[in-house]
Amino acid sequence: VSEIDVVDTDCLATDVTTKIKQKTTVAMDFGRLQFAQDMALHLYGTPGQSRFDFMWDILIRKAHAYILLVDAHRPSQFSASRRLLSFMGQRVKIPLVIGLTHVDCQGAWSQEDVAIALGFVDQSNRPPMVSLNANQRDSVIQALIVLVQYIIKCDIYHTPPNG
Repeated sequence: VSEIDVVDTDCLATDVTTKIKQKTTVAMDFGRLQFAQDMALHLYGTPGQSRFDFMWDILIRKAHAYILLVDAHRPSQFSASRRLLSFMGQRVKIPLVIGLTHVDCQGAWSQEDVAIALGFVDQSNRPPMVSLNANQRDSVIQALIVLVQYIIKCDIYHTPPNG
């Protein structure tokens, strides 16, 4: 999605991660998407493992919003997503979109079931959720559009996001 060369910190996986994917992020990725001369999104990608929480802490304090990617066909990882949501929520109250990946895989959970598993039982207190393929530019851009629209909505109504 980035219009500049992405600072990519993916390396070949060497642990049990190799059963899931060939590469894993070992630091922060960075990119930028320019909308207008005076408007751009700076895009940061961080690893989801808790050993990188020091990076989450640094990045989230300057962020205006974020998309949390959740693998819809790996319910065993939902608790890690809940921990990340809790970590972020304790530090900032900013717009959040849940991006569901792998929704087309066997065993993928529905948006409703994932929302409940993440602790968003009450629909009125639930962030927007989108299905996306992180490897497809158009899919990622659609998710970013949802995020920007949500930022605008929260700003217009002067309401804290997600509650």
